[in-house]
Amino acid sequence: MSFADLGLSDKVLQAVTAAGYTEPTPIQSQAIPHVLARRDVLGIAQTGTGKTAAFTLPMLTMLENGRARARMPRTLILEPTRELAAQVVENFDRYGTNHKLNVALIIGGVSFADQDAKLTRGTDVLIATPGRLLDHFERGKLLLSGVELLVIDEADRMLDMGFIPDIERIVKMVPFTRQTLFFSATMPPEIERLADIFLHNPERIEVARAASTASTIVQRLVATSSDGSAKRDRLRRLIRGEADLKNGIIFCNRKRDVALLQKSLVSHGFDAAALHGDMDQRSRTTALDAFRGGETALLVASDVAARGLDIPAVSHVFNFDVPNHPEDYVHRIGRTGRAGRSGAAFTLVSRSDDRSLQAIESLIGQPIPWMDGDLDTAATATTVPAAEEDGEPRTRHRGRSTDTSRRGRRAPAEADAPREARSSRARRGSPDAEPTANLESPPPEEAPPRREARSRQDEPRRETPQRQRAEVRPRTERTSAPPPRPVQERSRDDRGHGRRRDEDGDTPVGLGDHVPAFMLRSAAIKKQD
Repeated sequence: MSFADLGLSDKVLQAVTAAGYTEPTPIQSQAIPHVLARRDVLGIAQTGTGKTAAFTLPMLTMLENGRARARMPRTLILEPTRELAAQVVENFDRYGTNHKLNVALIIGGVSFADQDAKLTRGTDVLIATPGRLLDHFERGKLLLSGVELLVIDEADRMLDMGFIPDIERIVKMVPFTRQTLFFSATMPPEIERLADIFLHNPERIEVARAASTASTIVQRLVATSSDGSAKRDRLRRLIRGEADLKNGIIFCNRKRDVALLQKSLVSHGFDAAALHGDMDQRSRTTALDAFRGGETALLVASDVAARGLDIPAVSHVFNFDVPNHPEDYVHRIGRTGRAGRSGAAFTLVSRSDDRSLQAIESLIGQPIPWMDGDLDTAATATTVPAAEEDGEPRTRHRGRSTDTSRRGRRAPAEADAPREARSSRARRGSPDAEPTANLESPPPEEAPPRREARSRQDEPRRETPQRQRAEVRPRTERTSAPPPRPVQERSRDDRGHGRRRDEDGDTPVGLGDHVPAFMLRSAAIKKQD
């Protein structure tokens, strides 16, 4: 089947031919006819299978008729990240060369004024991230009542990033009669629920088993220590050992680790750039363009920043951290081996990553071989340098760093501790260090006499009339709480005052004969009257 058999317009076919594509991918050949037939589509396919063109090409054909109105886009495409949104714009620029369509990109990190100007001129295709889209709507700069086609891309990543409430709110703003295209790489239960709500009698298209990895990718596990410095050293030696490495993406779980690893690589002579969510939009665009253009060989990135990026010629992927979610492993290594090319993916694993590794292998349905054959072979490798600050070697055993030089060495967690704190701890633990003050109190006979200010309790008590009257009763009677009293019944004595007796009626309790004088005086006055 060729693109000419899918029902696309002549203008679109000319652009596709000019781009050098002759045969559609499975997701494209199955989804495009249903999109052109105005049906809802649920597309499930692994990353790198051409999902973007599966909705871009039919949208261009459908938008050839009609005209955009101010602040009322005709179509809306929602993407989880800025990079993915910008990537969709590139697809419209590539395949829409023969069309005169207004395409607007609404993402964070860009001036509101420029985006408002594009919306005012009228937009045929609005590509946006959920947060910035809602900002424009709340400012009264955008109306979604004219949306004819809604595309929700990377739905599972939307779920991971917490965008589902925003997506549900946006869907309520668009007309009920719209056409909806829903794409996701995986289908967890929450995504299944959303698809049932958003789609009406959809055509389900699944071109590959969910969360499967491409057969063109060579996957290997690399045993390493959990210590950060030793881990970075292992990564550097791994990169130097790959003779066929053209460029590579290095994934970290945390944004702060992305910045730290990028600086470490640059300090050791590697050409590396960082890409994470805390960077401003200009820096992110610059880093990504430099990597795509071949100016930068290594890109250190987080999952959010690099999810779904279309960089065709990535030769290697390095997982500096084992991903917390097994689905992220599929998306990470999917950055290489795209469009039938070969690729390599290496994952650094320590003993603390056993549970995450088992979840990944269970998801992809196959074990991942170790680089040196198996875990035991990789664990008994030669010694590797430990922390970068101290040059003494440690032996790596089953992915955990074991110190062979001496006992009492500082733990890896102290590698990033302040130098003053480390030196003070070393002095306390060294037998040759000068004696310091013991944290424990000395014995009573050796303790020096302490001169302290006398407290008020040590001062001689001055007997005052008020204190003497207060001490008539023992202190224990005043401070101790009275015992609980049983349920009592009331009776009248010969003076007419209330007297309570216990359940047996024997022991009088309450005021008894100790009636206050004011009560007796009032009773006497009443008797005289």
